[in-house]
Amino acid sequence: MGSASHAGRWPPPLMSQHPRSTQVILVGVVPAVFGAITGIFLGISEAVYIVLSILGILGGVGAGFDHVGAAAGAKRGVIAGLLFGGFILIAHELSGQDPEAHLPEPAIVLVVVTTVLGAAFGAIGGVLRARVERARQ
Repeated sequence: MGSASHAGRWPPPLMSQHPRSTQVILVGVVPAVFGAITGIFLGISEAVYIVLSILGILGGVGAGFDHVGAAAGAKRGVIAGLLFGGFILIAHELSGQDPEAHLPEPAIVLVVVTTVLGAAFGAIGGVLRARVERARQ
């Protein structure tokens, strides 16, 4: 099943219903790229960095909604949070700029925080998807 065949469908397809290439993009590429963009803005604007960080973490709910149940959503959230936080640090380091927002000491703690929050918000998304799926039956 191609993702184009799901256009406009509610609820959106589960991650398992997407082709492998789409799964790789949604699970790996999107949080990494969004983290990198957020990391670049860490050295440019504190306000933009904070907004992007909040959007990135809240994106965990959407990521979790691709899965049924808290456990499955949390697993997806762990991956997304790890990639998001890791790429914030990688991009920021590569930019060579001083941070405009506070980073924890050591900075790797940021990755722990984004991973834990990603798991929590992913679990929420999985629970919401389970409710939608039950209501459809």
